[in-house]
Amino acid sequence: MNLQKRKKIKEGIVVSNKMNKTLTVNVARTISHPRYKRVVTRAKKYYAHYDKGILQVGQRVRIQETRPLSKLKRWLVIDVLT
Repeated sequence: MNLQKRKKIKEGIVVSNKMNKTLTVNVARTISHPRYKRVVTRAKKYYAHYDKGILQVGQRVRIQETRPLSKLKRWLVIDVLT
């Protein structure tokens, strides 16, 4: 029986490229507020590994969950969208 887990994939915007082979990606999601029933945007930053050149701040990327690469880095850039 093959019980292989699917790796999570998220889309976000590069907010920092100052580290060596690492990007900071801001992933925003919209949820419905439990009490007020309004649509609210929540955001979280992820550290993602990228060693194929330099991406500019503001570019949209797709990241995938991977094994721990460092203390905080657990994501890998798999596609550049814009």
